[in-house]
Amino acid sequence: MNTGKASLLILYTGGTIGMVQDSSTGALKPFRFDNILEEVPELKKFGYNLSSYAFDPPIDSSDMKPEVWIKMAEIIESNYDKFDGFIILHGTDTMAYSASALSFMLENLQKPVIFTGSQLPLGSLRTDAKENLISSIEIAAAVKNGKPVVPEVGIFFENRLYRGNRTSKNNTEDFNAFISGNYPALAESGVHIRFNDNALLNPSENPPLIVHKNLDTRLAVLKLFPGLNRHVAEAVLKAEGLRALIIETFGAGNAPNEPWFISCMKEAVDRGIIVVNITQCRIGHVAMGTYETSRNLANAGVIGGSDMTLEAAVTKLMFLLGTYDKKNTIEALITKSIRGEITD
Repeated sequence: MNTGKASLLILYTGGTIGMVQDSSTGALKPFRFDNILEEVPELKKFGYNLSSYAFDPPIDSSDMKPEVWIKMAEIIESNYDKFDGFIILHGTDTMAYSASALSFMLENLQKPVIFTGSQLPLGSLRTDAKENLISSIEIAAAVKNGKPVVPEVGIFFENRLYRGNRTSKNNTEDFNAFISGNYPALAESGVHIRFNDNALLNPSENPPLIVHKNLDTRLAVLKLFPGLNRHVAEAVLKAEGLRALIIETFGAGNAPNEPWFISCMKEAVDRGIIVVNITQCRIGHVAMGTYETSRNLANAGVIGGSDMTLEAAVTKLMFLLGTYDKKNTIEALITKSIRGEITD
């Protein structure tokens, strides 16, 4: 696998991975990414041309929002022709949302955009930060037959590269923090990095990058649970300006068969609200109509989200709502895989 003298841009948005311990106070502080070769001298052996851009101040991933995704996309857009790939260092809590969002915002992407982070700071003795950073850089630099091996948005964590919009954070304790329940890993890191060519996107054409910057956040998520109060559900649907609702249902897309709930969904659809059904399960997909409860939802006009993650469904809806005005266009696209987020 040829990596040559790749030129890569590292974006530090915030998160644990970019922290080192102050030698005098013992407190954690962000390290200077323009000195990244001093902090991680192992990178010198690659011989890559590494540049960096650090958000100032760093953003805790719990404070992540669409405005920051737009800034990330704009940085990639303005540097797209200068670099062979991009590594985005990010806090783990909302990384899957950010990776999903970027996947939809960067249409015709032909270069790697690899998100990574860590559970322990770079300066800790037992840190996972160095391995995640080093492997992400090597993956972003990988070329085969003159083309990037990974022409898509991915998340690398604990020896595995996942498609960004297929990933969810699954663990706060282990180094293996993420799961891609419905799609195989794009690559695995061992003695060598083994790429799963059959799982990777393989664009046949080379159209120009299109960066979408209009994201509409007028949506809500309603997680179902036994005993869900009717007034709560109705209050969510009556939110001013609401254009779309994601319902997190049980199992293969099942919901209470209570007449009030089905009526509530139908009334929302009739008012022009797009209602998408996503399963609470990390593995599996919504199969509308398999059981009577989901059949009633389908009859009410609720759309099945197949095996999309919640993170992908949220950010895809933001993208579609910000890009298209017609409800039927958005409804058609929500069920179609546009960036590999749904299994065909």
